[in-house]
This record gives sequence, C-alpha cells and structure tokens, in this order.
Amino acid sequence: MPHIETATLAQHRDWRRGQLIEAATAIALESGGGAITVSAVAERAGLARTSVYEYFSSSSDIVADLVIDELKNFTAILKESIRGCDLPYECIESWVAAALHYIADGQHLLAKALNATSLPQERAAAIGAAHRALLAPLNEALEGMGVKDIAQALAYIQATTDVASKRIEAGHNAESEIKSATSFCISGLASL
Repeated sequence: MPHIETATLAQHRDWRRGQLIEAATAIALESGGGAITVSAVAERAGLARTSVYEYFSSSSDIVADLVIDELKNFTAILKESIRGCDLPYECIESWVAAALHYIADGQHLLAKALNATSLPQERAAAIGAAHRALLAPLNEALEGMGVKDIAQALAYIQATTDVASKRIEAGHNAESEIKSATSFCISGLASL
C-alpha cells in the first residue's frame, strides 16, 4: 500500500494528480505538447511509470486533462472579469479586455504549447464543452442588449478576439489591440 501524504485517500489522489499535471505542464512549456509522454511525466514527477496509469490511460489523456484544466482556468478569469458589471456593454468590454490581457500577459502559453498535440476522440465532448464555457458568460449581456442571434454574436466576438490575439502575439501593442477589438465588438454588436 502506498504511503498517503494527505488526510484522506481522495485528497491524496487529488494531490498526486496535481503533481502529474504540474509535471506535464512543465514539460509542455519547456518542450511542447509532443514531449508529453507517460514516461516523461512519471520521471518529472518522481514516480514509477505504472503509477501514472492509475490516473491517466495515456499521454494523450494527460494532454486532454491539461487542455480542459487550462480552459477551466481561463473561463474562471473571464467570469470574474464580468462579475459586478451592471451594463451589458460593460460586460462585453470587460470580457474582451480580460481575454486579450490573458494573451498579452502570456498566460495562454500552455494552451499554445498543446495546440498541435492530438487529443483523444473520446475526450472531444468534454473539450468542446470547456471551449463553449469560455463564451457562456456573455449570453446574459447579449440578451440584455437585445441581440436576437446570440450564436452569431458570440462567433463575431470570438473571431475578433482571435484576430486581436494573433496581432498581440505578432508584437502589436497589446493595449491598442485591446482598445480596438473592444470598440469593434461593441460597435458591431450595436448593429445586431
């Protein structure tokens, strides 16, 4: 029986999983998502390779969990950015600014490192749900603005932030890009 480092077995499993995720994250940031293997994660975490299989079925399963965890963290930041907003436009502006500051501050580097990595098909639904959760905080604001086609508005906001993200990554002034993208979104949404 393994030595338990926490008060309960459930806490121990969460703690151990966290160790493995931290090890995989470090590998991805240093060498890219393709370098994440069960052996590499086990070595980095100081565990036997077989121990990793108690938590993950494969290296692609580890990557899928990294992607989902990263998207959940990003969603929490976006939700927090609009908490307390009273006006729908204010919520949109805050969300766009927070999303682009996330890029400008380099917090997205893990997602970028994992971008080219293949993910298990059986995890596609969970990853898709985590992606959709990024935009979900905007639904109420868009409804409050009287937007009829919420899906269309969300697609336009996503496209605008994607373009601004690429421009920020290419070295354009982040504050200028955030201001332009926010203004563009608000003006465009007003026409819907």
